[in-house]
Amino acid sequence: MRSGNDLWIAGTETRCLLHPAMANRHGLIAGATGTGKSVTLKVIAESFSDLGVPIFLADIKGDMSGLCLPGIENGKLRERVAKFGISDFEYKAYPTEFFDVFGVNGHPLRVTVSEMGPLLLGRMLDLSDVQRAVLSMVFRIADEQGLLLLDLKDLRLMLQYVGDHADDFILSHGNVSKASVGAIQRSIALLEDQGAAHFFGEPSFDISDWMKTDANGKGMVNILHAVELYSRPLLYSTFVLWLLSELFEVLPEVGDMEKPKMIFFFDEAHLLFNDAPKYLIEKVEQVIRLIRSKGVGVYFVTQNPSDVPQIVLSQLGNRVQHALRAYTPAEQKNIRAAAQSFRVNDAFDTETVLTELATGEALVSFLSEKGVPSVVERALVLPPQSLIGPAGEEKIRSVVSSSLLYTKYLESLDRTSAYEMLSDKYRAAEAVETEAARKEAEEKAQKEKQKEEAAKAKEAAAKKKKAASSPIGKVVSSAASTAGREIGRRLIRGLLGGFLK
Repeated sequence: MRSGNDLWIAGTETRCLLHPAMANRHGLIAGATGTGKSVTLKVIAESFSDLGVPIFLADIKGDMSGLCLPGIENGKLRERVAKFGISDFEYKAYPTEFFDVFGVNGHPLRVTVSEMGPLLLGRMLDLSDVQRAVLSMVFRIADEQGLLLLDLKDLRLMLQYVGDHADDFILSHGNVSKASVGAIQRSIALLEDQGAAHFFGEPSFDISDWMKTDANGKGMVNILHAVELYSRPLLYSTFVLWLLSELFEVLPEVGDMEKPKMIFFFDEAHLLFNDAPKYLIEKVEQVIRLIRSKGVGVYFVTQNPSDVPQIVLSQLGNRVQHALRAYTPAEQKNIRAAAQSFRVNDAFDTETVLTELATGEALVSFLSEKGVPSVVERALVLPPQSLIGPAGEEKIRSVVSSSLLYTKYLESLDRTSAYEMLSDKYRAAEAVETEAARKEAEEKAQKEKQKEEAAKAKEAAAKKKKAASSPIGKVVSSAASTAGREIGRRLIRGLLGGFLK
């Protein structure tokens, strides 16, 4: 809700105001399950939309879809509104676009393999350092040979090609272990079993489609339906990190602005950092630190501030902390750390209040106009103006089908890429091998025929020789010789006799 140029998020007597110029200093919404984090997220998202700032948020429970419908008044909401003394409170819908990696509850959200890159793809595939190095090499070879990696079948055939020609790349790129190639292929197969093939391909998502306002100047609320995606933690966290990285790469430097160009909410943020290697945490820290100069504010939503590494947590200036539970020594330590992250308010003990907050209450500290964290306040969060709960599949389908983006992302494309080009190479090589095998077979058959004919000739000669050396053969030969001599003598006598006459 607007309060002048600021966003009124919480507080009845003392208003907790989020200053738009400080919104790109990022933020944190934390608290145990059931303490009101989702409602707080919705209230902040609505406020930014009213300000004309586009929003992205991942809906992991399916209840954020209610933003596309006006709220329905009930006794609890009426009581909450009365506490704030708002006489003109209005229930209203917000301009909404729905996206779904699997293309069921929103526009298909696709990315090419090349755009994802070996670093994030290696994280998604849960590869070892050696396997990640091989994957990077495969990307480099594909780039050098002009082979586009658009979808997973491109990557799989490219891996096979590099494995088949490993000896050709040793001197130029290093050793390629066929065992590593096989391990990567198995990881890709597992990823395909999880349905990941749906979001590798074209048309690739255009980030500018999120940077829009409606006809009334309200910022578009872009909701990623992540109910199914959330059940695949590596897939979910890596994909959201890619979205952040894409924003960072695409958007120009803008410096300090009166209001951010976009606000990005990352729910269940702990998934991004669970078992994350050091290089990935450094990547997140770099993006968070630098993306504010692109006019983007990132707000992590998680159960406990300790879920976020300290190096990232230190970048989050705007904080809403709901109740925490303290049943174990470790949890008590986390509460103490969370309390110490706020500027002290002499009116109460922050550590004690953290365990006493009711649902919808929070400890709130936003950056002042000068960028200084405000003294922490115990405050009641405003009620949302849109519907609390899911909008329903029928309403979501109606919003999606009536969107200008519907035809843009509906059909997938499969243009010529590495798979087709390498398939041609393999077919050409197979044709050459087939022709060579045919010629070899013909030559072999010809040699066999010549060998057989020579054997027959040799056998015939042997038979003739044997026949000549037999007794009968000698008699016949002698008779033939005697007859020949007698005929010869008679011819001579006949000739000489005629001469003598």
